[in-house]
Amino acid sequence: MIAEADPEQKAPPAATRAPCPPIGAVHATPLTAGIALSATLAAPLAASLTACGGGGSDAAAPAPGPAPGPPPPPAAPTAAEASRFLAQASMGANRAQIERVRTLGYAGWLDAQFALPASATRWDFLVAAGLNDISYKNSQAGFDAAAWAKLLNAPDTLRQRITLALSEVFVVAIDGLVGGGWKAFAAAAHLDTLEANAFGSHRALLQQVSLSAPMGEYLTYRGSAKANAASGALPDENYARELMQLFTIGLVELNPDGTPKLVNGKPADTYTLDDITGLARVFTGWDFDLAGVAGAAGTATPDFVRRPMTQVASRYETGAKTFLGSTIAAGTDAQTSLKTALDTIFAHANVAPFFSRQLIQRLVTSNPSPAYVARVAAVFANDGSGAGGGSGAASRGNLRAVVRALLLDDEARNLGTAAGTASSPSFGKLREPMLRFAGWARAYNVVSPSGTWAVGNTSDPAKGLAQSPLRSPSVFNFFRPGYVPPNSPLGTAALVAPEFQIANESSVVGCINFMQRAVAGQLGDLTPDYTSLLALADDAIALIAEINLVLAANQLGAATAATLAAAVQTLPAGTDALRRTRINAALVLVLAAPEYIVQK
Repeated sequence: MIAEADPEQKAPPAATRAPCPPIGAVHATPLTAGIALSATLAAPLAASLTACGGGGSDAAAPAPGPAPGPPPPPAAPTAAEASRFLAQASMGANRAQIERVRTLGYAGWLDAQFALPASATRWDFLVAAGLNDISYKNSQAGFDAAAWAKLLNAPDTLRQRITLALSEVFVVAIDGLVGGGWKAFAAAAHLDTLEANAFGSHRALLQQVSLSAPMGEYLTYRGSAKANAASGALPDENYARELMQLFTIGLVELNPDGTPKLVNGKPADTYTLDDITGLARVFTGWDFDLAGVAGAAGTATPDFVRRPMTQVASRYETGAKTFLGSTIAAGTDAQTSLKTALDTIFAHANVAPFFSRQLIQRLVTSNPSPAYVARVAAVFANDGSGAGGGSGAASRGNLRAVVRALLLDDEARNLGTAAGTASSPSFGKLREPMLRFAGWARAYNVVSPSGTWAVGNTSDPAKGLAQSPLRSPSVFNFFRPGYVPPNSPLGTAALVAPEFQIANESSVVGCINFMQRAVAGQLGDLTPDYTSLLALADDAIALIAEINLVLAANQLGAATAATLAAAVQTLPAGTDALRRTRINAALVLVLAAPEYIVQK
């Protein structure tokens, strides 16, 4: 996969994008123009669109009171607060998780999630399905099911949310894996690597990703060789560029709060072409580890795609390697050179704010304040484990500490709430279509009775989600962190809105139609449990209120909720079949509401 040089300079033509309101300025009318809804929903949808003192100086001094005790424990989160927290910290809320957050508190819930053992790997899912048979070598069969099964059903929901976020930073796309076959296993191995490191060390993650066979294939440095003066061939520069640009330090020097450092009023570049070429020399000589079995026989099973790449000495550049102001001396072996290069990059002052800001964008808000970025970046730089005279040095890049700080920060917990919305119109983010789907599935405990999880590739914007796990169209992810919809109020307000890059006329309609099929149980054998809603279905107001709480954390305003309830009330009730029709209609209407689609 050949990467472009500077993605932030590219934007889709304005004609393909729907006009976008500021993130904070959502409206009550659902985004439903042109949606091919069933006859059952057409009438209520049309209805919803239409409705649419102190003492003096002579007083005796009071006797000293008892010493103040410890502050009272924080109040338990409300159900709406717990649901909102889970929208940021999980793949989706349900009533059981909401009550668990209320019982444990935010920090306690995080501790419980950190302590959960990792669920079964995607690799094991594929093996259990028999897809490691040689007949599947050139197939992608099983990958989508393995990926969706974890996102929709695995109990370690926080780990799955962080894994998904990491997959949109350390991008590998299954269609870009060429050369060794076993694409499904290679893609599964990449996600499994991200998951295994989701609560670990950022530096260890860099090491594993840099030696990963899937990344070596995707960013084309597998088999890269030292310069050849006779042929003019040079080392492959793809990974060296993207390691710096996309994974660690970005394009411009940053302050600790993520704002650009200015030199003579202009941002300063973090690296030059010479830095890329110098660093590319580190990534020569690495190739598949075929465990002593050469040629096609070595790729007869998928095992090699999850082994770290190994060195081919004849291809390795033994000369000096200069980049980012440091030099690795000539004659340094390949493993030491790699360690030194990654240590140098990891120590760069940009890594903490650059990575922290992207993780905040994926979980909480597209436009975090500089102060928010600075607080999380400070934890990335120093997790506090060595503070207070305790044993052990503080750790840099502790992802568990970063995730905790990010989700418990005052800006995450309080901005975007009923009290904070008016003063923070820039707070929030567009929910990714994958998260809308997963949020519904988790809310209603979706299962696949056959165990096949036949969701498939949901990339098609016309009839899917315009997204599917590990199916990004480029190394720049489905959307860029700095994307600004052209000719929009967001640009005028100097705000970014990454997810809007895949929001257009086709994808908005396609997503809602996809969700309509899913809600109705028409997606493979995926089966939701609507038991909790059946008891409410005869009361449209109560039904919408429950869905608003669980799916949208009560962020649908009173006017929107009333409009949707009035629409649902037009449908007949009184039997379970009619109640299910009401439930389907209510769910689709909430899932289509802008106040749900924009996560505050």
